[in-house]
Amino acid sequence: MRRFRLAVLLVASVAPQALLVAAPALAQSSQSAASQPANSKTNAAQPATQPTNDAPQSGLLGPILDLFDPSRVAAREPPTIDATPYNLTIDVKTTERDIRNAVTDASNLERLKGRPPAGSAGLIRRALSDGPAINAALYSLGYYGSKIRITVAGNDPDAPNIFDIVETSRKRGPVPVVVTVDPGPQFHFGRIAILDAKTRRPLLDAPSLASLGFEPGAAALATTVVRAETSLTNHWREAGHPFARVVDKDVVADHAVRQLDVTFYVEPGPPATFGRFTVKGAEFLTPRFIEDRIEIAPGTPYSPDVLNRLRRRLLEYEAIATVRLIEADHLEPDGSLPITIEVSPRKPNYVGFSASYSSTDGSAINGYWGARNLFGGGETLRLDAQVSWFGQESEAVPDADPFGYKLSATFVKPGIITARDDLITSAAVLREVTNAYVREAGTFLAGVRHRFNDEMSLQVSADLEQSRVWDTTGVNDYFIAGVPFEFNYDSTDNKLDPSKGIRFTGIAEPFAKLGDADGMPAMLNARFSTYYALDEAKRYILAGRVAAGSIFGADLTDVPPQRRFYVGGGGSLRGYDYQSASPRNADGIVIGGRSYFEASFEARIKVTDTIGVVPFVDMGSAFASEAPDFDEMKYSAGIGLRYYTSIGPLRLDVAFPLNPGPDDGSYGIYVSLGQSF
Repeated sequence: MRRFRLAVLLVASVAPQALLVAAPALAQSSQSAASQPANSKTNAAQPATQPTNDAPQSGLLGPILDLFDPSRVAAREPPTIDATPYNLTIDVKTTERDIRNAVTDASNLERLKGRPPAGSAGLIRRALSDGPAINAALYSLGYYGSKIRITVAGNDPDAPNIFDIVETSRKRGPVPVVVTVDPGPQFHFGRIAILDAKTRRPLLDAPSLASLGFEPGAAALATTVVRAETSLTNHWREAGHPFARVVDKDVVADHAVRQLDVTFYVEPGPPATFGRFTVKGAEFLTPRFIEDRIEIAPGTPYSPDVLNRLRRRLLEYEAIATVRLIEADHLEPDGSLPITIEVSPRKPNYVGFSASYSSTDGSAINGYWGARNLFGGGETLRLDAQVSWFGQESEAVPDADPFGYKLSATFVKPGIITARDDLITSAAVLREVTNAYVREAGTFLAGVRHRFNDEMSLQVSADLEQSRVWDTTGVNDYFIAGVPFEFNYDSTDNKLDPSKGIRFTGIAEPFAKLGDADGMPAMLNARFSTYYALDEAKRYILAGRVAAGSIFGADLTDVPPQRRFYVGGGGSLRGYDYQSASPRNADGIVIGGRSYFEASFEARIKVTDTIGVVPFVDMGSAFASEAPDFDEMKYSAGIGLRYYTSIGPLRLDVAFPLNPGPDDGSYGIYVSLGQSF
């Protein structure tokens, strides 16, 4: 039986499944003193050379090619001084692919073979580092009785005269290096105990072993032990114990029965409540701006989730760049925990631009300027100037100029009534070109948004529009006045690229005036999306979206064309022309509908940390009836490419109609910033 400690574990950057464990004593004890050299295929590591005209150059696609071929980078690096090339042989005594890949990925000798080390000392250091690294990789797979032998020029790397041996060998050519690994049997978890660090007795309020990953008979992965230590600390912190910690652990490998017994010694610490909050660095904001938004009453039981919600809530204000929540290292006599909030400002002004392209929707370029803390109370002002090009002839107005524009201003004033109420106003002058109509308009929206909690809000606004519209019926002037009620619920973990949670937006807008419609027509519109990560690293995410809407109390011809529903294009049904999956008149020209339905499903798969692929399926249509009747539904499918940046994913989608009509195209291409939903 062998007793040891898993001291420090770090995820290897080149092999996520391999963990580097700082346990050199164990690594050395598990190396075999005598093992025969391997007979597997030999790979020669050639010395680096000066870049030549034949070396892979960067070019326009260089960074992308470098991701898939690291040798391109090595070929451009300067040569190593006193380079010591070597031939490497790795022999793993198993047919299990996971084990072989883990050993190869963990080996520094393998990973760095394209860059020969400097001198014999460099080669020996590299060889000596392979033992602990490979051992750690095997621990991560549950193999604790491995035998590893590394030889350099036929000798152990710690031989007394090893440097002379290497110097002699390198004169004859690349130095032979052999790594032989016998992983031994896989261990499984045996006895697992969670004890009080002071009394050495079981903790009755400990989480279940199953929740920590210790299923009976499960493979004894080192990663499970490390994650369990973090989970135990989080369990008691979430139960109101801010100073909870795992003070020690025993990990015992029983080779007779091939089991790993683990004992955790936990110090939960005392329970606590939230005490006083002290704010620092908020001089750029009006007095008590931060204090009024803390919303944590003294005496509230301590919870790290409550603190995380506070941090996210404060960071939603554009004026605030960073938020640090610093917990005191002691409790007050009344059992409360003081918290210090440190904030810092963002730059007061910003400028930027964005662009989008679609082979079906048209293209647009937008420039903007913004102020983040206009009057010192977190007010924001943003001015946008957009130029668009429809890219094709409008069916309804064939002789219309395809260029459009939009000049808009948006102003937000936080805390207009209470800290939970924000004033939101926007105004725009625009020209819009579509297949169904051409519109020139002035719009104005002003409302108050009330936040119920960190996930739910309700906004009530006044919606005004004066417009002139060209469509198949000619030229018409419209005045619109409505009162939209917009309810939002968002439990996602990331605004730009969510991996879990749901989003829901529901709008109900009764109109006092809606074009030529009499009475009190109204519009209902709802969108729901959900996200689910299949793995802990969030490399595989399923995303779904459903949307539907209806206009009732008005005939189709009485509703202004710009307020009707349309489906088709990059924002709804990819692969079909913009607005094309919508009702048409007798001449086959799109006129829009009084209801619609859309649905999308995506599988978001990260190939690397920066590149992802997204297969997707869309469906949808607009209908002339007040409620969707699902006749003539359109379907499409496609594939997307994502390039992940710090400000969100860059999106390229290619979609193909699955049941196109005679007037539909054969594909659609869409380029923009951000996920499709």
